[in-house]
Amino acid sequence: MEQAALGWPTAGALALAVATALLWDVRFGEPPARLHPVVGMGWMLATLGRRVAPPPGAPVGPGRAFAAGALAWTIGAAGVVALAWALQALLGRAPWWAQGLALGVLLKPLLAWRMLRDEVAAVEAALSLGLQAARMQVARLVSRDVQALDEAGVRQAALSTLAENLNDSVVAPLFWFALVGLPGAALYRWANTADAMWGYRGVRSGRDWTFAGRWAARADDALSWLPARLTAILLLAASGRGVAWHALHAQARRTPSPNGGWPMGALALRLGVRLVKPGVYALNEAGRPPQPADTARALAWCDRAVAGWGALLVAGLAGVAMLGRPS
Repeated sequence: MEQAALGWPTAGALALAVATALLWDVRFGEPPARLHPVVGMGWMLATLGRRVAPPPGAPVGPGRAFAAGALAWTIGAAGVVALAWALQALLGRAPWWAQGLALGVLLKPLLAWRMLRDEVAAVEAALSLGLQAARMQVARLVSRDVQALDEAGVRQAALSTLAENLNDSVVAPLFWFALVGLPGAALYRWANTADAMWGYRGVRSGRDWTFAGRWAARADDALSWLPARLTAILLLAASGRGVAWHALHAQARRTPSPNGGWPMGALALRLGVRLVKPGVYALNEAGRPPQPADTARALAWCDRAVAGWGALLVAGLAGVAMLGRPS
């Protein structure tokens, strides 16, 4: 009853929610955009962004721009967390199984494995139609300039996105959900979306994000720190073989992000390919260019990683629920 009064789900409800969300994702994919909470977060961030980031050359000091970005991020995060907590609390007195099913439906839009998988597979399919078709397809996944990419560059962009977003779209949201419930997953998705829209060093879309987006970038780094390393371990386990930790650490340090290099480096080392973003990073430079079979293998490993992560969380939460039952 105390958990219900606080709006805190039981471990059994959390376990069922994780299973429900993953099964719903596999079966139905994404909800319509008008009902998608992450789309709503993007709209809110775009609206706030026009107010906090100055135009290039505007007489706004770094401290003021940073404070505006941090304050806007915090206000938005508080609203997202409050809404998620209220929805979770509404379910607090329902039977654990009903609570778990409902939480799973609410959790699903905060993770996106099927969409990520389908988009990466579509890049490989587009390559069979021609380089320009593949460039157009991979442009849906990345923010880099795709017009100069050759066939290997298109695959490198797709595989890098697959590895990095395995963390951002699946592992990290579920990690925070298991720890803090729906507010945890919602906060992570807010932070990750804010980083994608605000976390730039320089000008983007007519706004200078050098200081205004710094808080958003650091918040995402902090919330992704442990999940990103877990994602690398999950990928290696799913591939059936590990790599030397010092070798993986050396690759991870090559990216500007303190987190993205871990899953990308793990995938590059296990596939034996190089993953390059010109002017930004080069992972496993001694590797070969990726081939069609590498995309198929990477997708299969990620499928196993998602299934394994889900099974670990469900089993762990179910175990906590069993330990908490009165004897």
